[in-house]
Amino acid sequence: MLDIQIAGLSPDLIPYEQGWALQRRVHAEVVAGERPDTLLLLEHEAVYTAGKRTEPQERPQDGTPVIDVDRGGKITWHGPGQLVGYPIVRLTEPMDVVAHVRRIERTLIDVLAPFGVDGYQVEGRSGVWVRRPLSEDKVAAIGVRVQQGVTMHGFAINCDNTLSGFRGIIPCGITDAGVTTVSEASGREVSPADIVDAVAAAFSAVYATEVAA
Repeated sequence: MLDIQIAGLSPDLIPYEQGWALQRRVHAEVVAGERPDTLLLLEHEAVYTAGKRTEPQERPQDGTPVIDVDRGGKITWHGPGQLVGYPIVRLTEPMDVVAHVRRIERTLIDVLAPFGVDGYQVEGRSGVWVRRPLSEDKVAAIGVRVQQGVTMHGFAINCDNTLSGFRGIIPCGITDAGVTTVSEASGREVSPADIVDAVAAAFSAVYATEVAA
C-alpha cells in the first residue's frame, strides 16, 4: 500500500523548508511503522538546493541563497511549475538504492509518454532524458537518501516552469547536457496539476505490485 499526499500545488506553493520538515516527520513515522509507505507530491517556492557532492564553484555566484540538504547529487533548482515527488518508502533487503532510482525513472517515463514526451534512461546518469534538436536534455531529476532503510527526497518533473533558475548553476553538475520541460518537449502546455493524478496512479500501481509480489 502507498499513501498519496498532495501537499500543495499552485497557487498554494510549499516553502522548501516546510516540505523538508514534512518529509522528516513522515520518514520517522514510516521508520517507526506508524504509517505506510508514502508519496508526497507538491510544488515548491523558488529555491536552490545543494546535495552533498556540490562543489563551491557550482553554487550561484550572485549571492542567491542555497539550502544544503542531505540527499545525494549536486545542486538543482525547484520552483513553481515543477512537480516534486518524495517517495518515502521502506526498501527491501538487501537494499539496492540504484534499483530504487531506476524504478522511479521507469515510472516517470511511463507517466510522461501519454503527454507526448519520449523519455529514456541514460547509463550512468539519473533522471529522465529527452532528445532535443541540438542536445540531450533532462526533463526530470532524481536525488535520494536512505536512512534506517527508508528513502527520502525523490524526483522533480519540469512541467511548465521557467528554465531561468537553471542558468546560474550547472544543474546536477552536468556540463554536457541541458534541461527542458514537459511543455517544451511535447509542444503543449502541461502543468503540475495536469499530471499529478497520473503520477499518483502510476506510483500506486508500481508499489502495489511490489507488495503483492
